[in-house]
Amino acid sequence: VVHGGDLLYRSKVPPGLVAAALEPLLEVADRGVPVFLVPGNHERSALPYPLLASHANLHVFDRPRTVVLELNGSRTAFSGFPCECRNIRARFADLVRATGWEDCPADIRFLCMHQTVEGARVHNYTFRRGADIIPGRDIPGGFAAVLSGHIQRSQVLERDLAGRALAAPILYPGSVERTSLAERREAKGLFTITAAPGPEAGGAVVDRSFHELPARPMYAAVVDAAGLDVSALSQRIEHELSALPPDAVVQLRVEGRLVPGAEVALRAEHLRSLHPATMTVEYRWRRTGQ
Repeated sequence: VVHGGDLLYRSKVPPGLVAAALEPLLEVADRGVPVFLVPGNHERSALPYPLLASHANLHVFDRPRTVVLELNGSRTAFSGFPCECRNIRARFADLVRATGWEDCPADIRFLCMHQTVEGARVHNYTFRRGADIIPGRDIPGGFAAVLSGHIQRSQVLERDLAGRALAAPILYPGSVERTSLAERREAKGLFTITAAPGPEAGGAVVDRSFHELPARPMYAAVVDAAGLDVSALSQRIEHELSALPPDAVVQLRVEGRLVPGAEVALRAEHLRSLHPATMTVEYRWRRTGQ
């Protein structure tokens, strides 16, 4: 199992939250399944309280390194490095070299990272060039595939923006949960990959499948607050939210000129009383009218 990173939502969190986030991965590791974790930009390229991740079957790419395993009769190497947030374009080749992958004999190789490669897409935007984007031509040969986190949308890159074939396919499984309203129609899930030794160094992916996972539904709701006192506005918001699934992620947009005192209805504590605790609500107010 390869986790592409952003296990946490930020770098400074309590140890109990780190333990809770690691628990599913440690359960898999306890069953004898090797697990690889790439610290992402949310963790600022380092897992806090690293001792919590101590397990013989949990391998954290806290530095450039290569781990070789005997899997189904083949030596399979997993090389990787933590997220590089500063000028990955210039540093990429050095970081890959620092994993020592060329010094580790293997039948099948994977490169694990948490970066953006040119051609990756989010929503209606395509990443093309910049200090934080890896050019497609820089993807090295010798790997069956590059397994990467960081991009929330599931996709596979096989060619650069000039149409040239990449030396190895880039697999972005995307996030397993929706993280912004723009993703509300995107399928979320994971890849399973079958790889085998081949005539090319590093082997090849002979099959891959995307498995969709259940993800929380996302909605946008609009409430016109013009002329509504705090009680009426509260009732209007509660009515809008009650029509949505209790586990929904909602962007609530309030429009119109607020009646004096009605702003109480938009305070976080009051808003929480208007929807189930299982619902996540983000609200925005846009003043309109005179």
